[in-house]
Amino acid sequence: MPASRGIPPNNEGDNAVTRLIICFVLGAFLSQPLLAHESPSPGSLKPIRVNGVELHYLDQGTGVPVIFVHGGLEDYRAWLPQMGAFSEHYRTIAYSRRHNYPNSSVKLGTDYSAIVDAEDLAALIQTLKLGPAHIVGVSYGAYVALFLAARHPRLVRSLVLSEPPILRWLPELEGGKPLYIDLMTKLWEPTTRSFREGDEAGVKAAIDGFGELGYSGTSEKMTFATLPRDVQMLLLSNATEWRALTMSKDAFPELPFNTVRQIKAPTLLLSGQRSLALHAAIDRQLQSLLIQNERIVLENATHEMWNEYPEVCRKATLVFLARH
Repeated sequence: MPASRGIPPNNEGDNAVTRLIICFVLGAFLSQPLLAHESPSPGSLKPIRVNGVELHYLDQGTGVPVIFVHGGLEDYRAWLPQMGAFSEHYRTIAYSRRHNYPNSSVKLGTDYSAIVDAEDLAALIQTLKLGPAHIVGVSYGAYVALFLAARHPRLVRSLVLSEPPILRWLPELEGGKPLYIDLMTKLWEPTTRSFREGDEAGVKAAIDGFGELGYSGTSEKMTFATLPRDVQMLLLSNATEWRALTMSKDAFPELPFNTVRQIKAPTLLLSGQRSLALHAAIDRQLQSLLIQNERIVLENATHEMWNEYPEVCRKATLVFLARH
């Protein structure tokens, strides 16, 4: 397999926890003036009905399709800062997964997972006749992208994945079991209990849990209470997704090693040097399994690498896509 490469971020991101908190979920465009400036006009955000739900998406540019898949507690707006640059070369689509803003409410059950999102994405690609497409996913969106590639390989031209949370692997990986227990104890179990009290309690527990895990990569803890209220409201606008996950019987479904070995799509793995240890363990395992892959470790970056170092991530992705 190709060796991992480290990319220095130049002068981007020499910031501590304060900046990271602001960009935690939706990036630098979360500030109200910038969000208002970059938000699409109402007519440019399109609805599409797939698998019995309505998804909203942006569609810009022409050429080979690139589809952005956002992470947890965010939506299509996470990709607004990238749409312009990518649409100069590709037909660029950013959409919101079924339980995320601004999609209509969907009845919640116990079966929601990355597999459900992958089937929605497959239906979107097929309905819009986009396949095969380049798929760029972050966090839970990268998890979705892997299931898409495994279940619908003909729809995927290539993958760019930023730290998919394949948590079921951790107990099997060297040093992974204590990382899994720590995550469950500090984050997942408190968040699940808190969502029974309401969305704000659940989101607060999630953000505070990430802080307990050292998500910021600094000695300072990230907490929901320290976030500006407008950022809190943007997180809350996507609370339904995590409420659905905490209700699910299988929020992080199994992705067998042998299934990953069968994925033939060329894959770029983007990893953060200061991300949680569990992400590094999962990415190393992914690198050992995928047939065609290269891995780039961004120096000084955390799980929020696309928000901390947007230009570095964009350049690495565009160079990779141009080869595939």
